[in-house]
Amino acid sequence: MSGHNRWSKIKRYKAAQGASKGKLFTKLIKEITVAARLGGGDVAGNARLRAAIDLAKDANMPGENITRAVKKGTGELEGVHYEEVVYEGYGPGGVAMIVECLTDNRNRTASDMRSCFTKGGGHLAVEGAVAWMFERRGVIEVKPGPTEDAVMEAAIEAGAEDVVPQGGDGFEVRTHPNDLHGVAAALEKRFALGGRRLTHVPKDSVRVTDLDKARGLLKLVDLLDDLDDVQHVHAAFELDDAVAAALS
Repeated sequence: MSGHNRWSKIKRYKAAQGASKGKLFTKLIKEITVAARLGGGDVAGNARLRAAIDLAKDANMPGENITRAVKKGTGELEGVHYEEVVYEGYGPGGVAMIVECLTDNRNRTASDMRSCFTKGGGHLAVEGAVAWMFERRGVIEVKPGPTEDAVMEAAIEAGAEDVVPQGGDGFEVRTHPNDLHGVAAALEKRFALGGRRLTHVPKDSVRVTDLDKARGLLKLVDLLDDLDDVQHVHAAFELDDAVAAALS
């Protein structure tokens, strides 16, 4: 069980640039609302809702905001109807990308997607063009402290598929989507956990060693992330250590 985390350096770089908590809360509220609408308001029977609430708590979202979002999803409170739309495309250098959106206006979102990809030096692709390059996985963050051997042993016993060291950020445990919360429940008995979520993991990644290319890719990721309709951006690239250091 090994691997290299494609996103840890990118996340640290983006965090250093600063982020809007209001924008983050908006995205989390949308996800909680949709998860509750599709699977009901009981976290025991709705894995997606539980993952969304875990992320919201990890972001220190007030409990009343979470409760209100769930009630909007279940229909107890009036709310906007969002639908899920997934876009596929290529970034600079042909890097495969998947962008997950929640929107109340598909035409607006499609226009924004085309504009962002063009500004960022990439282009949209037809449905299915890059989806096969990714696998749907559950991800559990284990906070720093335990050894890699200890996390790996516990993860194997719990039924996880992979453990990815994150350096000073701890570890990332990857699971089959259906096993996410079962594995997390086993791990939290032994370790301090961070967020847990469902994500798209690239089967293979382009290693970026050119600083200008890295800046171009991160510019596109930022442009997409800044859109209100965008929930998650997944891209099949990793930053070379020297490039990550230069960016930070």
